[in-house]
Amino acid sequence: MRPFRAFAPFTIVLSLAACGGGQRPPATAPGYVPQAAWPPSGRGAVSATDFVARNGSIDLFVIRSSELALQRSASPRVRDFATTMIEGHKGTSAQLSLAGRRLNLLPSATMMAREQAMLDALQTSGRFDADYVHDQRLVHQEAIALDSGYAANGASPTLRPVAKAALPIEQRHLRLLAYL
Repeated sequence: MRPFRAFAPFTIVLSLAACGGGQRPPATAPGYVPQAAWPPSGRGAVSATDFVARNGSIDLFVIRSSELALQRSASPRVRDFATTMIEGHKGTSAQLSLAGRRLNLLPSATMMAREQAMLDALQTSGRFDADYVHDQRLVHQEAIALDSGYAANGASPTLRPVAKAALPIEQRHLRLLAYL
C-alpha cells in the first residue's frame, strides 16, 4: 500500500491549511519562475480552446516534471508522490484528449511557455525536491481553479464533465503535497 492512500479527517484539514498559504519563495530563489494568474483577470469565461490548451500543458508539465523527479530525487516520499502524479495525470490527459477529439481540439504535444520554463528551471535546480514540490503546488492550485470554474460555467457540454472528473483528482494531489 502506498503511504499516501489513507487520510484521517484531521490530516485533511491540516493539509488544506498548509496548502492554502500560497507562499512563494523570493524571486531570487534558484529555479523560481514567476507565475501569472490563470485565467487572466478581466478576460471573462475560459474558452474551450483555452481550457484544453491550459489543462493539456499542466498535465504535460506534471508528467514530465514527475518523471524528472523519479530520476533526480533522493527522497522516497517524493518519488512515490511523482509516481502517483504520473498515473493520475496520464488519466486526466487521456480524458481531455478523448473529449477534445470530439471537438477537434487536441491538446498540444508541447507545453506552454510558462510550464516549459518551469521544467527547464527544475532540470538545473540545485534544490530539486523543494522546487519540484513548490511547482506542483502552483500548477495543482491553478488546475483546481481552472477545472472548478469550467465545471461550473464552461461553455462546452463535452468538456464540463472532464473538468468535473479531474477536480477531485487535482484536490487529492494538492492534499498529498502537504506530506512532502
